[in-house]
Amino acid sequence: MNTKVITGLLVLFLWATPAIAGYKDLVLIEALDKITGRVFKLEVSIGSEVQFGRLRIKPRKCFQSPPEEPPESIAFLEISETRENEEAIKLFSGWMFSSSPGLSTLEHSVYDLIVLECYSPSSTDPVPSVTIESLPPVLLTE
Repeated sequence: MNTKVITGLLVLFLWATPAIAGYKDLVLIEALDKITGRVFKLEVSIGSEVQFGRLRIKPRKCFQSPPEEPPESIAFLEISETRENEEAIKLFSGWMFSSSPGLSTLEHSVYDLIVLECYSPSSTDPVPSVTIESLPPVLLTE
């Protein structure tokens, strides 16, 4: 079977079955500003919206695989770009996979986004152990 067909069937299954225990309330996204070289971690609630630079990121669904399966976080994101005195332009609407960021990605000249993890804050499902702070910009030498 074709990889795109398998991916499509997986996405259809995940979208159509909201009662699966693997659905989570928060998505952790790594965001890169290519101009400054700064990397940020964005924690976004499902159904809310966050602004990163000129991007508006709206996660709609987020699925985390069970512990007995290979680690995978899958998030459905809607991403648009805002510009001054203009309407927002939709850039991306689809599923992003943490294990294969290149499979379905945002194509943008300034920003890169990668889904890191889906989780729900509770005593049984702890917050991921990731540093949520910006890194210093990369200095280029000649």
